[in-house]
Amino acid sequence: MNLKTKITLAFVTMLLLLLGVSAFTLYSLNRLDRTARNVVKDNLYSIELGQQMLRALDQLQLREAPLDEASKKRFEQLLTREAGNITEPGEQQVVDSLVDRVGELNRYLASDTTSPQIWQSQMQKFRGLTYRMIDLNTQALSRKNEAANRTATQQQRYVLALLTFALLTSLLFVLSVPEAAVSGLRKLTASIENATNQDYSASIPVESHDEFGTVARAFNRMLVQLQDYRTSTLAQLMAERNRVASIVNNLDEGLLLVDENRRVLLVNPVAANLLALPAAELLGCPADEVARQNDLFRELLRHLDTPAAQRPQEAGPVLTLAQNGEEVYYRVAVNDVISFNEALDKMEFVGSILTLHNVSEYKKLDQAKSNFLATVSHELKTPLSSINFSLKLLQNGKVGTVNEEQQRILATIKQENQRLLKLVGELIDVSRLESGNIQLNFQPTQVRDIVQFAADTIQLQLQPKQLTLDIQVPTELPPVRADIEKTTWVLLNLLANGIRYSPEQGQLHIRAALAAGGQQVEVLVQDHGPGIAPQYQEKIFQRFVQIPDKSGYRGGSGLGLSIAREFIGSQGGQLWVESELGSGSTFRFTLPVAG
Repeated sequence: MNLKTKITLAFVTMLLLLLGVSAFTLYSLNRLDRTARNVVKDNLYSIELGQQMLRALDQLQLREAPLDEASKKRFEQLLTREAGNITEPGEQQVVDSLVDRVGELNRYLASDTTSPQIWQSQMQKFRGLTYRMIDLNTQALSRKNEAANRTATQQQRYVLALLTFALLTSLLFVLSVPEAAVSGLRKLTASIENATNQDYSASIPVESHDEFGTVARAFNRMLVQLQDYRTSTLAQLMAERNRVASIVNNLDEGLLLVDENRRVLLVNPVAANLLALPAAELLGCPADEVARQNDLFRELLRHLDTPAAQRPQEAGPVLTLAQNGEEVYYRVAVNDVISFNEALDKMEFVGSILTLHNVSEYKKLDQAKSNFLATVSHELKTPLSSINFSLKLLQNGKVGTVNEEQQRILATIKQENQRLLKLVGELIDVSRLESGNIQLNFQPTQVRDIVQFAADTIQLQLQPKQLTLDIQVPTELPPVRADIEKTTWVLLNLLANGIRYSPEQGQLHIRAALAAGGQQVEVLVQDHGPGIAPQYQEKIFQRFVQIPDKSGYRGGSGLGLSIAREFIGSQGGQLWVESELGSGSTFRFTLPVAG
């Protein structure tokens, strides 16, 4: 028998029991009701008639004149009703005697004798018979009441027995049917738990042919298929895992994987060798705990903690490490891993990948290039200075008269020579920055003084475009630790760029404020030019890079912003840009507060 039939039979049986108990209870109530109605109809009615007959006799006995026709007629009517409601043994004889007495009373009233004694004797006989009739019905009423009580008690016992049987039967079904329905589910749940723990051997015993038996057979077949699938795919997964592990372990780059909880998940041999720590000691360890014991890992963690918006998009920072007695250079790259969580239907951060790429060969080539540029720059500076001096002599006319056309040509040559001298000077600065030979003169200074000096210097360049300079630098700002000359050069470079790209009769803004945390002062230069597209906002700080200019300007070398960032960075600050196309640009740099 299947489970559905069992449950259906249980409910049908309980329904039949409920209907049986209800029907028997209704039958018992109807039987008691009929008994009560018969008692009222047979006996109580006769008793009531007898009481009314007694009251009529009282009226006849109280009258002084014996001929009270109304009371007499009333008594006869009540007697006639009683004659029609005879239900008890002996009641008929009493009623017949009363009828005879009424005849005698009528004959007595028709005679001329009106003796009071005879009248009282007649009334006493009427009373005696009436009381006899009432007594017969009263005794019958008592007997019927006792019989009704016995019947009610008996019916109560029958109903209680039937209810007890129904309750026991219902309890039997309540205890057996749900257990039969749940026992199979318990077995199925236990087997599913084992399968969840990759134990596919715990099958469900098939003990019946009901729905659970069908489910058990289907589930057991599924376990067999899962076991076969697991066996077949495990080898593939192991092969794929070994392939990926081989690729990772044979990379010539250092590779580390840190999860969202800042625990080290993966370290390849190159990274472990650079960190001078066994991979087994790193796996599963908190990154902060490793950083406290390892300087290189602490530096990598610093780059990891840098906000993604402030990380270099193309070229990451280069670390100089000692390896086998010589310096090697590794470029650090940090990539956040974002994965789609199907359960939550959203993208989630799941970790970060840190890579260390060996750029020692490129660094050597770059150093050779820098040395070449430094040598060429120094070699070019002397002849260019001589050319510049000679041009001044020609323009002054000390070596001969020069006509107007020649003066124009000399001015053009001098202008181009000045550009070459400026380019050579920037190349020399670049070479000094790369070699680390640049000298910085740190001293406490007020930002207001630096801004004011730059503003005074740039005034002449504002006039051709009729630009105005808006300066807002609070006097209560703390002094900063900076190289005044280099910082002024950076500010002048930013102002020159703002003048170059600002529309005529525009306005430039210089602001200064204490940065969040109170450890640095932030200075910004804002213009209302065409703005910088997002893809160029980081590239403009690279060397020899110029963004496309609709005005056709090509006078710069592409080194100014690169040198400016190096100057600010060497002083412990940062330089970056915020811009939107059509809304101008805002260059910001920070300087540390003098301690």
